[in-house]
Amino acid sequence: MLTLRLVFESFRFALDALKANLLRTILSLLGVTVGIFSIIAVFTVVDSLESNIRSSLDFVGDKIIYVQKWPFIFSPDSPWWKYFNRPNPTPREFQQLRRQLGPNNKGVAMFAANSGNTLKAGSNSVADCVLQGVTYDFRIVSNVPLKEGRYFTTQEMDAGRPVAIIGATIAENLFPSGSALGREFKARGRTFTIIGVMEKEGKKLLTISSNDANCIIPFNLFAKLLSVSTTGKGGGPSVSIAVKGRDEDAGLLDLEYEMQGVMRNIRGLKPREEDNFALNRPEMIASVIGTLFSRIGVIGAMIGGLATLVGGFGIANIMFVSVRERTNIIGIQKSLGAKNFFILFQFLFEAICLCLIGGGAGIFLVWLVTTIPQDALPLTMTTARIVLGLLISVAIGVVAGIVPAAVAANLDPVIAIRAK
Repeated sequence: MLTLRLVFESFRFALDALKANLLRTILSLLGVTVGIFSIIAVFTVVDSLESNIRSSLDFVGDKIIYVQKWPFIFSPDSPWWKYFNRPNPTPREFQQLRRQLGPNNKGVAMFAANSGNTLKAGSNSVADCVLQGVTYDFRIVSNVPLKEGRYFTTQEMDAGRPVAIIGATIAENLFPSGSALGREFKARGRTFTIIGVMEKEGKKLLTISSNDANCIIPFNLFAKLLSVSTTGKGGGPSVSIAVKGRDEDAGLLDLEYEMQGVMRNIRGLKPREEDNFALNRPEMIASVIGTLFSRIGVIGAMIGGLATLVGGFGIANIMFVSVRERTNIIGIQKSLGAKNFFILFQFLFEAICLCLIGGGAGIFLVWLVTTIPQDALPLTMTTARIVLGLLISVAIGVVAGIVPAAVAANLDPVIAIRAK
C-alpha cells in the first residue's frame, strides 16, 4: 500500500508540474510527437503495403506447386536464355502428370490466360478483359469466389461448352440492370452463356490478380479459340499446371520431389540433364516480399529513430530545467523525510508522462491519416503498432528522465533549500 501511495503521489507531483508550465510542456512534446509519428507512420505504411500485396497475390493459392516455364524468382545473373528456350507445359503433360502422381495431392489443374479481350452483350461492351481457360480442378488450386450461380460441370469441361464465369465488373457493365445469370455475351466470335458471377474484389495494388475483369471458360474451348500449342513451342498463351498439396509441409516437399521425377520422366530427361521446367511455390514470392519489407521497415525505423532521439534530448533538457527550478521544493521534501526513490520517481514519472502524451499525439495523427479514403493503398493501423508506439514513448521517457531524476534524488537537502 505504501508503494502504491508513493507511486500515486509521484504521478500527482508530475502532473502538477506539467500543468504549471503548460507552454514549455507543449513545446517539449513536439519532438516526441514527431518522432513517434514518423516511426508509426512508416510501420503503418509498410504493413499496409505488404498486406495489400500479399492480398493481391492470393490468386497463387496456398500449398500449391506450379509447373511452369519460368521460375518465380531468379537473379540478374541467372541463365535467362536457358529459361527462354524451355518448352511450355502442354495439355498432354498435364494429363500424364495427373495420372502418374500419387496420393500426395488434392487436385491437379491446368490453366492459361489471355488479356486485352473485348466482351459484348447487345450495345454494351467491356474492354481489356482477361479470358482464362481452366480445367475442372481449378477451383481446388485457386480461389473462385462465386456470388451467384455455379461452377462448371465435368461434362461442360470435357465437351468445351461455351459457358463462362465472369467477374463483377464485367457483369455490371454488360448487364447494368438485373442478374447476369443465364444471359449471353460474345467474345472472340463465340457466344457464351453465363453460369456464374464472382464476388467483387475491388481495386488492389497489383491489379493483375483481380477477378473483377476475369472471364473463366473451359480449357478445351480456350485452347481452340487461342490456338494453344500442343508441343510447348511457338506462340499462343503459356500454359501452367498447378498441383494442390496436402496440409502437411513434409507432404508438400515430398510432392515437389515426386513432381520433379514425374516431369523429368515425361520429358525424357537423362540423369545428367538439367530440368527444363520450373517448380514454383508461392512461398518463394512471400519470402522475397518479407525480406524486402523487413529492410524497408528497418530503414524507416532508423529515420524515425533520429527524430525520436531529438525529442528525447528535448525531454532531458526540459527535465534538467525542471530540477533546477524546483531545487528548493526538493530540499523541503527531503528535509520532511522524503526518500530518494520518491524524488526519483517524481521526476521519472514526469518524463514518462511527457513522452506518453507526445507519443499518444503522434499515434493519433497517424490514425487521422488512416481515416483518409485511399483507393490504391488503404492504410490500417494495427493494435500492435499502437502498443509499440506507447512502449517506445515509455522507453524514451525512462532514458531521457533517469539522469535528471537521479540528480534530483541525490541533492543534499541543506544545499537544496538554500539554492536560489
